Amino acid sequence: MKISILNNRNRLIGIVLILFFWQALYIIINRDIYLPSPLNVIRSFVQISTDKDFFAVITNTTIRVLLSFFLSATTGILFGLTCGLNKTAYEIFEPVIVLIRSTPVISVIIIALIWFKSDFAPVFAGFLMCFPVIWSNVVQGVKSTDPHLIEMSRIYKIKPTRIIMTVYLPSAKPFITAGLTTSLGLAWKVIAAAEVLSLPKYGIGSKLHDSKIYLESDKLLAWTLLIIMISYVFELILKLFFQNQTESIPATWRAYD
Repeated sequence: MKISILNNRNRLIGIVLILFFWQALYIIINRDIYLPSPLNVIRSFVQISTDKDFFAVITNTTIRVLLSFFLSATTGILFGLTCGLNKTAYEIFEPVIVLIRSTPVISVIIIALIWFKSDFAPVFAGFLMCFPVIWSNVVQGVKSTDPHLIEMSRIYKIKPTRIIMTVYLPSAKPFITAGLTTSLGLAWKVIAAAEVLSLPKYGIGSKLHDSKIYLESDKLLAWTLLIIMISYVFELILKLFFQNQTESIPATWRAYD
């Protein structure tokens, strides 16, 4: 409890320092178009939150993020398990992952704009950027499984599906959790960037684009702050979900953690 209080106090000090340096830079630059004050950004935040399209904008962007995250999570875990368990599949699939991972985000977004409509292009871009992160973590987690546990399971002639569920998955769980958490945060960044270029009717990226066109730096930072806050909340929910899953797994699974 004492450690938790200290951590919260340290985070509060960090936030205060950020605001202090922000205000100091604002005073030095003294040009709102380059860097608005924290107070002006807060005012703009309140203003955009009362806009009639605010919830439609937030909802549509959130749906795109969650859809791209769901697609990348399901395919990443499935292909990651397959490639982690099968060396041939890994060697065949690895060049594809390297290719995707090496492709610049902006190139992926532009290609998505050519292939898909403005509403779905961000989803495809988010999926393609998050998938390699999850795949790599799952493969690493599967390969880090204790070989003695695998050998013992085979000696007792445990079914392959049960070995996967009770040995490989619990061992890979920390890696999967890290991959999913990282990819969820990445999804928000990629989706917002894709929306800036695709300009769907409702989207935070579209609002960022409009703020840039009209040189409304305070609104630009307000929408950016909103993305950071929502992304943090979703990552926190995901972490809490995995913590609850760890506490509720059967004792037979915990023996392999």
